[in-house]
Amino acid sequence: MTVDLDALETARKIFSGPISFLKSAPDLKFLPDPVANEVAFAGRSNVGKSSLINALTNRNGLARTSNTPGRTQELNFFDVGEPLRFRLVDMPGYGFAEAPKDVVKKWRFLVNDFLRGRQVLKRALVLIDSRHGIKDVDRDIMDMLDAAAVSYHLVLTKSDKIKASALAEILAQTAEEGRKRPAAHPHIIPTSSEKGMGLPELRAAIMDAINE
Repeated sequence: MTVDLDALETARKIFSGPISFLKSAPDLKFLPDPVANEVAFAGRSNVGKSSLINALTNRNGLARTSNTPGRTQELNFFDVGEPLRFRLVDMPGYGFAEAPKDVVKKWRFLVNDFLRGRQVLKRALVLIDSRHGIKDVDRDIMDMLDAAAVSYHLVLTKSDKIKASALAEILAQTAEEGRKRPAAHPHIIPTSSEKGMGLPELRAAIMDAINE
């Protein structure tokens, strides 16, 4: 996929501008008013979701990172732009084996209801660890997105942690699985929060989704 250089530069400027934490919503009644289009980040625990959000926005502490799987059990909203252009939503991580069943149940209800009922949600980004590929817990969230008819990008994280040949193989496997999914976007984006790989393309993809 070729990306327009002007689109890359426009996205870079927007993500270099004002971005601020808005609020956390542990329940749907706490959601902010749907006054701006949104893009949500989904991924299993420790996939590097918070690190990717921080790298995308050029801010170290915008999204809180944690070494404790399942720590984030809320929808976290971030305002982008002044005046407000759009919002990023950090969804709670999934797939943490140590979590009590009631926590997992609460997560499923919160995320499922959010996906099905949020009219301003334009796209989700499903983060996949390049070192492991798509797991069953990732397929669960893809099932939820497919059922909710929310289009999503599959985004590979930590792509600098494996050899180029292994990354190419994971990329091909991910693309093949994505093609079977009704709501999956055909373009897979490999990224690295540490090295900056794929971040310009991901910013541009977010802007495309927001502007659709």
